Amino acid sequence: MSGSDHDVIVIGGGAAGLFCAIEAGKRGRKVLVLEHADRVGKKIAISGGGRCNFTNLHTNPDNFVSANPHFCKSALARYTPADFISLVERHGIKYHEKKLGQLFCDESSQQIIDLLLLECAGAGVEIRCQCQVRDVRRKDRFTIETSQGRFVASAVVIATGGLSIAPLGATDFGYHIARQFGLQIEAPRPALVPFTLSAAVQKQLTSLSGISLEALVKCGGTEFRENVLITHRGLSGPAILQISLYWETGAPIFINLLPDEDVLELLRQKQSSEIELANLLAQHLPRRFAQAWCDLYVPSRPLKQLNDSELAYIARRIQGFQLTPSGTEGFKKAEVTAGGVATSELSSQTMESKRVPGLYFIGEVVDVTGQLGGYNFQWAWASGYAAGQAA
Repeated sequence: MSGSDHDVIVIGGGAAGLFCAIEAGKRGRKVLVLEHADRVGKKIAISGGGRCNFTNLHTNPDNFVSANPHFCKSALARYTPADFISLVERHGIKYHEKKLGQLFCDESSQQIIDLLLLECAGAGVEIRCQCQVRDVRRKDRFTIETSQGRFVASAVVIATGGLSIAPLGATDFGYHIARQFGLQIEAPRPALVPFTLSAAVQKQLTSLSGISLEALVKCGGTEFRENVLITHRGLSGPAILQISLYWETGAPIFINLLPDEDVLELLRQKQSSEIELANLLAQHLPRRFAQAWCDLYVPSRPLKQLNDSELAYIARRIQGFQLTPSGTEGFKKAEVTAGGVATSELSSQTMESKRVPGLYFIGEVVDVTGQLGGYNFQWAWASGYAAGQAA
């Protein structure tokens, strides 16, 4: 073998790509990782506020969105959160559960990058950064033309991620390669992303900007209960990012501002009292929010001045607050890209293309997208493991 000859070439040095390279290297494969940025793992570095939400204890296939919801089952079953946790523990990395099964490093995301680099070194994986791939061709083997020369391999793994967070170097390279080889793509769209609102609605909500409150957010048949943040451009916060994965353009979302209360009952109990509506609501919601909400929908006055139908209207408005986003903040603010290489094109066991033997797609470039909370990392490890066992 010449220096440019490899068994497996992985294009993309993110979570999925590095993990796949490690697994293939452990099997005695000669592996090369090509990364176009100046260092690997840039997205890992900023994830989880710099602490990397590296998995979720409660991972199951229901936490993922795909045109084929069954596709992710095989890979997720074969490489579980417990498997990755044991690797983290073996490297002596301290971690904690934040909430809802989300695991974070105690110190920094760099610990996960270092773990991957150490494992790569141990498995004999070669990594080349600042290496732009210019062309991928296939005859009996794959030939890859790059800014650092030509490389040849029996298997090529595409782990180039999606279109999210362009400043970190996100590109459509993976989709370009898929199309070049005749594979179908599910239209990529921004996901885990804040919503924008129409100018009229935004103007109404200006006074609420900066307020965060726990709420139940619904869209279609899906709901999440976490914080909602009102911003000067629209809506954000974990519950909104979650629901954006299920939202389709033009669909309304419903926000229950007091999911633990029967608001109508609460109002009726005080219907004969002098307490002002804004003051009653302020016992259950942030005061500034309660006041602004009244200014918008029902001018605050003593509850005894409100009749039954007004109370019913208030309760409906608080427990089924309906908004139709005008759009999202797009790929630049999206945490992930939904859509991607169609799962019908790939083996769910190995991530290999059914049409092009030796060509694999893993991680975010595939049409499997996890909810917020460590699920997308778990998909990176699991899909990387599946391809690394086979390539």
